[in-house]
Amino acid sequence: MDFYLRQTPYSDPGDLDVTDLPRDPGELARIVRELIFHRFEGWRLDHTIPERRLHEDGEARYVTEILRILRGRRDAPLTEPRAFEERFVGTCRDFALLHVALLRATGTPARVRGGFGTYFVDGFHEDHWITEYRLPDGTWRLADPQTVHPAYDLDFDPLDVPRDRFLVSGDAWRACRTGAADPDTFGLSGNPALHGMWFVRGSLVLDLACRAGTETLPWDGWGPLAGFDTGETVSEADLALLDEVAAAEEQADVLRLAAHPRLAAPREIRSNTAYLGMRAVTLAG
Repeated sequence: MDFYLRQTPYSDPGDLDVTDLPRDPGELARIVRELIFHRFEGWRLDHTIPERRLHEDGEARYVTEILRILRGRRDAPLTEPRAFEERFVGTCRDFALLHVALLRATGTPARVRGGFGTYFVDGFHEDHWITEYRLPDGTWRLADPQTVHPAYDLDFDPLDVPRDRFLVSGDAWRACRTGAADPDTFGLSGNPALHGMWFVRGSLVLDLACRAGTETLPWDGWGPLAGFDTGETVSEADLALLDEVAAAEEQADVLRLAAHPRLAAPREIRSNTAYLGMRAVTLAG
């Protein structure tokens, strides 16, 4: 079975009946767009998100949790339109993970990709997570289900995101390493402390984990290389290893590197959660 058709503990939709779901990736993206409300887009869609909803939904990391919350707010088919108050309040990662789950469930190989979008803040590479799915000819296409909405007013098709508008983490790492891009323009534009090469490095390792089947939250981390600015010195050997990660495209190379002692996600990680602070999290096996 194709590796990217397999559900992971994170993407597995459980007992979801997908019989009536469309198979078209674009139609699935539009369904996902109507199920999730990004926690920071209230101003864009003219809707105030109740504070309690942010806390209730904030740390759901598995599709089964997202679906449970959705059913609790309205027990209806996913294809039916929902009012804002009936949606899951999440982040770009949640849009991507649910889209990937539905793609896999309906027969399209897909994976979550971490990287940086240039289409949110001029001159800045915003930390962002989107979908990558495989076409019948074997090539991969990027899609951003979060921005499949007129309010984003993009100058490209969000169901076919150009790779110079969204840099997957490997491309971002190479651009910063070669001097083609300034690392200080990568991160979260709203927080000057969350910029720089350490941020790109963390994104690179989290993206590797996603490609290998551990679809983390954006604020997860482990060891000296993934996630957080620990202040530890990154050795030349580490840099060479990270360069290898950035270049890895074949599935065998991705899985081999994801199991490397310096890169592998342990069962217990740290998560710098938005509403609970730094805490230890045990991942599903």
